[in-house]
Amino acid sequence: MSQHSFDNEELDGYIKIDKYNTEKVERIASHYTDILACLGEDPKREGLVKTPERVAKALQFLTHGYDIDAGEVLRGAMFEEDYSQMVVVKDIEVYSLCEHHMLPFFGKAHIAYIPNGHIVGLSKIPRVVDIFARRLQVQERLTNEIRDCIQETLGALGVAVVMECKHMCMAMRGVQKQNSVTTTSAFTGTFQNDVTRSEFLRLITADLA
Repeated sequence: MSQHSFDNEELDGYIKIDKYNTEKVERIASHYTDILACLGEDPKREGLVKTPERVAKALQFLTHGYDIDAGEVLRGAMFEEDYSQMVVVKDIEVYSLCEHHMLPFFGKAHIAYIPNGHIVGLSKIPRVVDIFARRLQVQERLTNEIRDCIQETLGALGVAVVMECKHMCMAMRGVQKQNSVTTTSAFTGTFQNDVTRSEFLRLITADLA
């Protein structure tokens, strides 16, 4: 039996194809049927009949980063280049799940690196963010994982990562502070120098348009 199923959906002229491990979908869905009952709902109610399957597929998508090697993604788009100035990719959208309550946290990542003989395709930087974000996370570890992957794979002279996120585990429950933002940062190499780090922070806060 095939390990995956495909859901094809016509959306505005293109076909959306989602790939799932059918065995995992069935296992996760069976637990959510019990969870719905424990919450006092009727899992057989019309609006909930397919909910366990939908949740199982959503969780597979939201955690698919476990199956991807971020370093390999970067290595697939590395190019030799004699450029040693700062490369900044800012305002990268971040969506992840807090590992403590499995509620979303989301926001932006700002990333810079200083090449050391190699540059990388710019689209791969946001891709690395997505790979690590699509796992059960805490923001602090996510920040470090992104930094370390770029540093170790590119052998950069320095890497800087700043993340700003809102956490639903703080907004929807617990202290219920809807407007709080958590900022984390991680630096290597030349970004540990005050002047270089200050330039990076100025660039990610400046409106250059």
